[in-house]
Amino acid sequence: MAGTGEVASRMRISVSPLGDMLLKSWDQFPDKEALVFPTARRTYDDVVQSVLHRARALIGLGIKQGDHVGILLPSGIEFVETLFAVSMVGGVSVLMNARYRAPEIAYVVENAELAAVVTNSEADDFVDFTTRLTEALPQIADCKDPMELSVDGAPRLKRLILNGGKSAPGFIDQAAFDAAAATVDEERVHDARLSVRLRDNCMILYTSGTSANPKGCLLSNEAICREAANLARNRWEFTEDERVWSPMPLFHIAALLAMLGAVEVGGTFIGQPHFSAGESLRQIEAEKATMLFLPFVTFHQAMIAHEDWDSTDMSSVRLMNSCFSQMPERIGNAYREKMPEALQVGTFGMSEASGIVSTGGYDMDPELGFQTLGYPLKGVAVRIVDTETGEEAATGERGEVWIRGYNMLDGYHRDPVKTAEAIDEQGWYRSGDIGSVDENGHLRFHGRFKDMLKVGGENVAAAEVEAVIDTHDTVELTQIIGIPDERLAEVPAAFVKPANGATPSEEELIAYAKERLASFKVPRHIRFVDEWPMSASKIQKFKLRKQLMEELGLSD
Repeated sequence: MAGTGEVASRMRISVSPLGDMLLKSWDQFPDKEALVFPTARRTYDDVVQSVLHRARALIGLGIKQGDHVGILLPSGIEFVETLFAVSMVGGVSVLMNARYRAPEIAYVVENAELAAVVTNSEADDFVDFTTRLTEALPQIADCKDPMELSVDGAPRLKRLILNGGKSAPGFIDQAAFDAAAATVDEERVHDARLSVRLRDNCMILYTSGTSANPKGCLLSNEAICREAANLARNRWEFTEDERVWSPMPLFHIAALLAMLGAVEVGGTFIGQPHFSAGESLRQIEAEKATMLFLPFVTFHQAMIAHEDWDSTDMSSVRLMNSCFSQMPERIGNAYREKMPEALQVGTFGMSEASGIVSTGGYDMDPELGFQTLGYPLKGVAVRIVDTETGEEAATGERGEVWIRGYNMLDGYHRDPVKTAEAIDEQGWYRSGDIGSVDENGHLRFHGRFKDMLKVGGENVAAAEVEAVIDTHDTVELTQIIGIPDERLAEVPAAFVKPANGATPSEEELIAYAKERLASFKVPRHIRFVDEWPMSASKIQKFKLRKQLMEELGLSD
């Protein structure tokens, strides 16, 4: 059991490229479980042997150091093995959101300059990747030889790899993939692996877009691997017996970092291809999870509302990344009662920072885990900057969160303008997030500048209004958007998901808000929803705004 807290003088930096992270744990724990998913379990030896096979096949298919390889797969063992295989050959993994529609796939294929895409032929209830890729790249349907692939608008794309038991025009199927592996000696994989530098690009992670196309964050081996090691070994004190659970998609930086943290210490990662509240509760109890990585409110709400919540044993959990400070108080209270001995921590982070900037740990007052988003990882610096004066804000004062450290992106792929806008000459990344640092040195999040409304000249943080309406007994969750107004330029509107069985009225909630907020902050409209429009794990506010704008006949 962890518990003493981190001391900087005792910390040591020991970091390798991504492929070697896996091999070092395999050296120590070959027969230990590395990955557990609902339909399969794999030891470190199982994973490494499969990774080496996949790496040989990639080399046999012409993938070389520096090539960008798209990974379009659901969360699972195949995703993890492909990620490490690309690293072994010195490639750059481009993690593609499994929910991407055809235009989004086409954009990433072109923008990321992909040399290959790895996917599978196992369609499920959520998506058929073969069909989706063919919709995105219609020319592949007429391709006679997948080894001679040519796609207009994506001149670097030479290979579409289709693992699984099926074949499709333009795709290299499993048999051809395995045949390519047979032509390559394993020593060539290790020759490629040993040429990878820490500062080489390891991944390109695309930030979720709203009204604009997403940006590709260039993240080095040092940024990704050092981040995972620092978080797991120092702040959260993972041991080789750690059993880290997260139901979030692995193409999301949060779950990816949880998985890599487990691998870094030779622990076990427990996941699922698609979130299921019932399966989540089953896994936590049956697999005796010690660490839960779940920072999003919609997931928590589904688990708490599930019929198995009360009967699920969570006594194995010692630590949970929960971010309760950003959720309705009742969510945190449900876990206080469920697992009173577990340490709760919040996290603040983003793709640009390889996942996590600040989080809690064992050397803090545990109550702060319910109130804040922790303190910066060692080696990562945070400033709160007054955007009008450019000066650092005082303790407790709000400003823009600026970040600098080993974990930061090297820039946005093919976008020097946005890179220059985001990173200054001293290497400070301007996050666009509104934060403050309290007297304990802990970060508090107050919304995003782009999630700020300008109501008659007054700044209104959506997060502030959401937090107030969320306290109403009939409300499960609120999302605030801004819509045009002839007199005030912009006014707030709310989308509300009622609590189970509740039937609040628009008038009731507006009156409630008026009692607790300045008049310019009160929503002018309230609409009720049963389900949220979601990306992989975030509510897509731009879709809510579009819906209301169309209903009201408004335009920008």
